[in-house]
Amino acid sequence: MTAVSEFRDMTPDQLQDELAKLKKEQFNLRFQKATGQLENVARVQAVRRDIARVKTVLRQKAAQA
Repeated sequence: MTAVSEFRDMTPDQLQDELAKLKKEQFNLRFQKATGQLENVARVQAVRRDIARVKTVLRQKAAQA
């Protein structure tokens, strides 16, 4: 889980890259869950929350501009 302050320090391009990385990780976790290979089930929720944090910061930065 990443702190919001770390996301606020990033540029919008960096945030978009981070969002893409998190969505890819979320996809991989869902795939592992479906095949029964997922060991850390708490990571699914942590990734979902990080995605929400990145989207929130992106919207805040867009509103400021």
